Amino acid sequence: MKSCGLSLATAAATAFGNEEKKMAAEKAKGQGEGESLSLTVEDREALRELDSTLFGFLERHEDGVRTKTLLDKAVHCYESLILKTDGKVESDFFCQLGHFNLLLEDYSKALSAYQRYYSLQADYWKNAAFLYGLGLVYFYYNAFHWAIKAFQDVLYVNPSFCRAKEIHLRLGLMFKVNTNYESSLKHFQLALIDCNPCTLSTAEIQFHIAHVFEIQRKHHAAKEAYEQLLQTENLPAQVKAAVLQQLGWMHHTEDLVEDKAIKESCAIQYLQKSLEMDPNSGQSWYFLGRCYSSIGKVQDAFISYRQSIDKSEASADTWCSIGVLYQQQNQPMDALQAYICAVQLDHGHVAAWMDLGTLYESCNQPQDAIKCYLNATRSKDCSNTSTLAARIKFLQGLHKDQSSYLAGPNDEQPLFPNGSTQYLRAAVQNQNGLHKLPRNSAPQSHACSHLSSHLATSGGQEDITFTKERKSSGNRYLGSETSRHAGDTSNSCAGIRGLPNYVHQVTAVTISSHNHTGSVSPNLIIADNPQLSTLLMGEANDNMGIATSEKVNNICPTIHAKSDNLLSSAISTATPSPDSTEQARRHGVSSLKSTQSALHTINGEEPENLQSSTKVDLPVFSHKASPQIIPSMSVSIYSNSTEALKACRNQGQNVLSNNHILLDKCPPPRPPASPYPPLPKEKLNPPTPSIYLENKRDAFFPPLHQFCINPKNPVTVIRGLAGALKLDLGLFSTKTLVEANNEHMVEVRTQLLQPADENWDPTGTKKIWRYESNRSHTTIAKYAQYQASSFQESLREENERKTQLKDCSDNESTSSDISGKRRKGPFKTIKFGTNIDLSDKKKWKLQLHELTKLPAFVRVVSAGNLLSHVGHPILGMNTVQLYMKVPGSRTPGHQEKNNFCSVNINIGPGDCEWFVVPEDYWGVLNDFCEKNNLNFLMSSWWPNLEDLYEANVPVYRFIQRPGDLVWINAGTVHWVQAIGWCNNIAWNVGPLTACQYKLAVERYEWNKLQSVKSVVPMVHLSWNMARNIKISDPKLFEMIKYCLLKILKHCQTLREALIAAGKDVIWHERSNNEPAHYCSICEVEVFNLLFVTSESSSQKTYIVHCQDCAQKTSGNLENFVVLEQYKMEDLMQVYDQFTLAPSLSTSSS
Repeated sequence: MKSCGLSLATAAATAFGNEEKKMAAEKAKGQGEGESLSLTVEDREALRELDSTLFGFLERHEDGVRTKTLLDKAVHCYESLILKTDGKVESDFFCQLGHFNLLLEDYSKALSAYQRYYSLQADYWKNAAFLYGLGLVYFYYNAFHWAIKAFQDVLYVNPSFCRAKEIHLRLGLMFKVNTNYESSLKHFQLALIDCNPCTLSTAEIQFHIAHVFEIQRKHHAAKEAYEQLLQTENLPAQVKAAVLQQLGWMHHTEDLVEDKAIKESCAIQYLQKSLEMDPNSGQSWYFLGRCYSSIGKVQDAFISYRQSIDKSEASADTWCSIGVLYQQQNQPMDALQAYICAVQLDHGHVAAWMDLGTLYESCNQPQDAIKCYLNATRSKDCSNTSTLAARIKFLQGLHKDQSSYLAGPNDEQPLFPNGSTQYLRAAVQNQNGLHKLPRNSAPQSHACSHLSSHLATSGGQEDITFTKERKSSGNRYLGSETSRHAGDTSNSCAGIRGLPNYVHQVTAVTISSHNHTGSVSPNLIIADNPQLSTLLMGEANDNMGIATSEKVNNICPTIHAKSDNLLSSAISTATPSPDSTEQARRHGVSSLKSTQSALHTINGEEPENLQSSTKVDLPVFSHKASPQIIPSMSVSIYSNSTEALKACRNQGQNVLSNNHILLDKCPPPRPPASPYPPLPKEKLNPPTPSIYLENKRDAFFPPLHQFCINPKNPVTVIRGLAGALKLDLGLFSTKTLVEANNEHMVEVRTQLLQPADENWDPTGTKKIWRYESNRSHTTIAKYAQYQASSFQESLREENERKTQLKDCSDNESTSSDISGKRRKGPFKTIKFGTNIDLSDKKKWKLQLHELTKLPAFVRVVSAGNLLSHVGHPILGMNTVQLYMKVPGSRTPGHQEKNNFCSVNINIGPGDCEWFVVPEDYWGVLNDFCEKNNLNFLMSSWWPNLEDLYEANVPVYRFIQRPGDLVWINAGTVHWVQAIGWCNNIAWNVGPLTACQYKLAVERYEWNKLQSVKSVVPMVHLSWNMARNIKISDPKLFEMIKYCLLKILKHCQTLREALIAAGKDVIWHERSNNEPAHYCSICEVEVFNLLFVTSESSSQKTYIVHCQDCAQKTSGNLENFVVLEQYKMEDLMQVYDQFTLAPSLSTSSS
């Protein structure tokens, strides 16, 4: 930026010259070190080639040592110049300084320089190297929320980025940590197909893919992937050891074979083979001990546990398992001490507290047992709080008269002596944050030593003893997981050790809420030069403050980075339970740093427990507001195609990807900030817009259409539509459906029956956003039978309830009690029949014909419906879908695909309850999803109304009765629950408005940023609209015309590049009703020029790739054939003939 002061060239010339005055000034200020450093012309040429893309690959770079020396020299010169000019240098100067510091692994200085560049450069988002470097810094500090955003921006602005494989790898790891397994799997697979180098080998990436399958409980897919990996030639020993370890644990925990003896035998064989490859794996020894314990081989189990503790960091899981083994051997004192070791290593270890409580119960010390159970319930990982609460209440009822804190019953002598009870007191104190044992008690190491001697004896090898427990910093072992000793079905951790890359062990971070509107950017002080720190941070902080005042989302993450502690592991992957998001946060997963310092193993550790952590405050990077309306461009859309393409060619190749519909001037899409000013609390429950129809004339009254599509009305309920139009809703009744097509396929979602305005975790202890449902399939006939039996069962339960309540006078109180039980008890399981396809015109002729009675604007097919111009079916969007419901059936929160409008008619006989939030607030709901570790687009979630009201989000809430039509406007967020037994039919509609097209395009680009497939092919649709529709709305016309120009330019540029490279472009005309094409790898839409594998082309199966995925798979495209579906002349003709039509008012005048 010229306005920032010195240009980069001028600054460099000033800094790199051998100026005596500058030398004297630096020496006087204490900044020189003997002789002044200066850069030669050769040095400057070499520095031009260095940026963030070399991070992790610098050692592979020619003269890597010399390059690092040059970087040190350059940083010194750059910092000297910044001091001399009071920071008034061009923005690119700071970007380069950030790159240099990143390559030198000075992350705090890199972040400072990047922040200054961000504050000075308005179009910072066009600089992919900057975004990549920023993502790497955030990744280093485990600020995954922001690292993900930075990496996604890189792939969006430049899908062909040279380090795209590295980005996909790191995104896969971060999504794995965040338990977003579908996204993790997709990015690992995208990394796998890329032939470019990255910091993990192909075998290691395949291991992660198999491990994601295992975490998802897709055990057959995981087993197949692991076994396939074992067939790989020259598989590194450490990878092989980890694969064998996982296979062994899977055989132990999952029913991969029916016979238990065979299962355990296979598990032991796999683990023994793993230990042959890596005898120092403490986790494999622990798993082997668990296997031996399950088949009663006590001595072998003790030996394995001893080896586990000897080979690895202290593990609470191992000590807990040792305690169980001692307890089974009727050695309660030894069991007690083992459990104490476990809970001191991990104060939130649920299994250890529960087992310790059971031990105290068995020894007639119920008060001590109560304390242990209470500590278990306080843990975030506790999944059976209600059971423990019931047990605690039972024990308290038995011993009301006991007041002693930890003493046994008055008439019985406690089994454990006072010293042992002090251990428990110490553990309880540690649970509350006190880390000191009571006075005059033996330290933990004494207890461990005591156990060591017993274990050595029990193991039958007295010459081998346990090493004393190392002083714990509170870290759980990387592979640890809460033990469930009876019928353990928990997933394991996976570790690959001793790979060429080192592991830098760091702790998990605590990141402030990203919607923290009051955040103020902290100063990131450079300790060795406070003056430089001030120059780097001052203006940036001012800029951040402005951004905050403009209600732009930002965070101020607090990062805890542990001091360098290189371990011998290269991958250590702990598997969280898919059922527990909190548990997943506590467990570690591999992350990457660089080739030499390589993978950070993220260890699940509470920040307040860290003893050797360096606290670094990351500055705020608020995303500057992006324009919401497509602005003008340098090439006029009103020029003809020849002139427009000539102008584009003269401008040269854009450095950004050319296949985005949005302008090059627009930054990557962002969710909208919450509307300002916020609504007052009394307006957070607005009345639902409702229209009551009395006759057919009302239904076809034009203002009804205008009212529904008005953006100010997020939802409209058209009451009595079926009656007014005399629709035969009986055609969609369960009875008629069974008679018509009883074997038709139904997707079934198994759900928990809950109150409509609440969503509880499975134990009924806390309200959550995540909503789980399992998918299966059945037929209409079978679901109809379930629906009927559910109704009969409800009648029977109602009669029984009336009998029980006949003598009760306070009905309201009783109802409240029942409601409370529903919340806390085990919820009833229900089945929801969803996504039943009614697109077959032969099977459902009568039903589809009945819907033609509807007004044109809500019909499935009409000239004014954008989705009718796609040219092929999109199931559930431009075709009808049916839903068969029982009370409690839920459609979780969502926006419609690509933000299109939707139509929903309740067939009856029961009602449905709807919850609706205006489109303006979807960014707030996206923030809530991220805060709850959910993916707004892909996860299943049910909003907590209390959270929404607290965030000033208005919620429309209403009942849809039989015959009512609900119109959901473009982009509206909604979720629905059935109150009674009913069927619904639904489809999507695309009104011919600028608002609808704009929201559809914005979601198309947002999906691309999030690596989510857009079900509606907006490029294909835009060309069909240009062919088929006359547009009189200037705004809509300009947006469509611009889209056509962008794609026309992209097709021309790509075609010319292919021909120049000597690649043949083969004509392959589209057939009638041929669907739009998507990349089989990344799922982006591919228009006109299709890259298909040579094999699929010869077999005419045509597996389509986009240009980027094709080049990543085969750099010179030698394995691909390029098919062209439209002649450039035809596209140019369509472009030229698409002109703004006169409006009706103009024509009439």
